[in-house]
Amino acid sequence: MKARVTVMLKDGVLDPQGEAIRHALANLGHKGVDGVRQGKIIELDLTSTDAAAAEAEVKRMCETLLANTVIEKYSVEIV
Repeated sequence: MKARVTVMLKDGVLDPQGEAIRHALANLGHKGVDGVRQGKIIELDLTSTDAAAAEAEVKRMCETLLANTVIEKYSVEIV
Protein backbone atom coordinates (compact mmCIF):
# COMPACT_ATOMS: atom_id res chain seq x y z
CA MET A 1 0.00 0.00 0.00
CA LYS A 2 1.04 3.60 -0.48
CA ALA A 3 0.85 6.62 1.73
CA ARG A 4 0.84 10.20 0.52
CA VAL A 5 1.97 12.89 2.95
CA THR A 6 1.30 16.55 2.18
CA VAL A 7 3.39 19.02 4.17
CA MET A 8 2.60 22.73 4.15
CA LEU A 9 3.68 25.70 6.22
CA LYS A 10 1.20 26.58 8.93
CA ASP A 11 -1.03 29.61 8.40
CA GLY A 12 0.76 32.75 9.52
CA VAL A 13 4.25 31.39 8.78
CA LEU A 14 6.06 33.44 6.15
CA ASP A 15 6.39 31.52 2.87
CA PRO A 16 9.14 33.22 0.81
CA GLN A 17 9.04 30.52 -1.91
CA GLY A 18 5.29 30.95 -2.27
CA GLU A 19 5.70 34.71 -2.48
CA ALA A 20 8.41 34.31 -5.15
CA ILE A 21 6.08 32.08 -7.17
CA ARG A 22 3.22 34.60 -6.82
CA HIS A 23 5.51 37.41 -7.96
CA ALA A 24 6.81 35.38 -10.94
CA LEU A 25 3.26 34.52 -12.00
CA ALA A 26 2.33 38.21 -11.96
CA ASN A 27 5.42 39.06 -14.02
CA LEU A 28 4.38 36.44 -16.57
CA GLY A 29 0.98 38.08 -16.93
CA HIS A 30 -1.06 35.79 -14.69
CA LYS A 31 -3.16 38.31 -12.81
CA GLY A 32 -5.62 37.61 -10.03
CA VAL A 33 -3.39 35.43 -7.84
CA ASP A 34 -3.56 36.93 -4.35
CA GLY A 35 -1.41 34.35 -2.59
CA VAL A 36 0.61 31.19 -3.07
CA ARG A 37 1.60 28.61 -0.44
CA GLN A 38 4.30 26.17 -1.49
CA GLY A 39 4.68 22.75 0.09
CA LYS A 40 5.83 19.22 -0.58
CA ILE A 41 4.29 15.82 -1.21
CA ILE A 42 6.03 12.66 -0.04
CA GLU A 43 4.88 9.25 -1.31
CA LEU A 44 5.81 6.17 0.67
CA ASP A 45 5.57 2.53 -0.43
CA LEU A 46 4.60 0.55 2.66
CA THR A 47 4.72 -3.18 3.37
CA SER A 48 1.84 -2.98 5.84
CA THR A 49 -1.52 -4.42 4.85
CA ASP A 50 -3.39 -2.80 7.76
CA ALA A 51 -4.47 0.72 6.73
CA ALA A 52 -5.02 1.96 10.29
CA ALA A 53 -1.62 0.73 11.47
CA ALA A 54 0.05 2.16 8.37
CA GLU A 55 -1.55 5.56 8.92
CA ALA A 56 -0.45 5.59 12.56
CA GLU A 57 3.12 4.68 11.56
CA VAL A 58 3.26 7.36 8.87
CA LYS A 59 1.99 9.96 11.36
CA ARG A 60 4.86 8.96 13.68
CA MET A 61 7.23 9.41 10.73
CA CYS A 62 5.83 12.90 10.17
CA GLU A 63 6.22 13.83 13.83
CA THR A 64 9.85 12.64 13.96
CA LEU A 65 11.26 13.45 10.50
CA LEU A 66 9.02 14.34 7.58
CA ALA A 67 7.52 17.56 8.96
CA ASN A 68 8.81 20.31 11.21
CA THR A 69 5.69 20.47 13.36
CA VAL A 70 6.72 23.82 14.85
CA ILE A 71 6.10 25.59 11.54
CA GLU A 72 4.52 22.94 9.29
CA LYS A 73 1.25 21.02 9.19
CA TYR A 74 0.79 17.70 7.46
CA SER A 75 -1.92 15.37 6.24
CA VAL A 76 -1.67 11.65 5.59
CA GLU A 77 -3.63 9.76 2.93
CA ILE A 78 -3.43 6.00 2.58
CA VAL A 79 -3.93 5.11 -1.09
